[in-house]
Amino acid sequence: MARARSEERRTEIVRAALEVIAERGYRGASLGAVAERVGLTQQGLLHYFPTKEALLVAVLEERDRWDTSGARDPGKWRLDLMESLVEYNAMRPGIVQTFSALLGESVTEDHPARAFFTERYAQVRTNMADVLRAEFGDELPGGLGPEQVAPLLTAVMDGLQFQWLLDPEAVDMPASFRDFLALLQEGRVRAP
Repeated sequence: MARARSEERRTEIVRAALEVIAERGYRGASLGAVAERVGLTQQGLLHYFPTKEALLVAVLEERDRWDTSGARDPGKWRLDLMESLVEYNAMRPGIVQTFSALLGESVTEDHPARAFFTERYAQVRTNMADVLRAEFGDELPGGLGPEQVAPLLTAVMDGLQFQWLLDPEAVDMPASFRDFLALLQEGRVRAP
């Protein structure tokens, strides 16, 4: 019972941290602000997460669990499921904003999430290449291989998120992603 309560509390803290980071960015977020949201002292929070960096990694891992359950097993992913993920993200602007802000901040050399995102993108590119290979074989329309197109597909997904966050009235993220998939499919249909 105590262990279940501890896990519930950790989940509550991670969600509060996600909110605080979305509002203030990682560098502007404090352990004190997160602790206050969940009714703990900063010392009480440190019982669950010994450092701000440990809490950040937990936030990122939780976000990935929400978005990519099954994505670690590329055999479960298809392009149409990726389209569903884009539609799902369009319903959660706060989560997408937090992820995007942390991603942007993580490009600095000393950011504690840099290693997380570097490893994550290596895995995402591998998974995307596997999805593309399952869909198109070893050569996509235009003659490119799955490993060449995987970073492009990833860039489209992330780039659409940034554009949508900046101007949601002008950028229909799910529709734009469907348009991109149609471009990929169109080249295959026209091939002899």
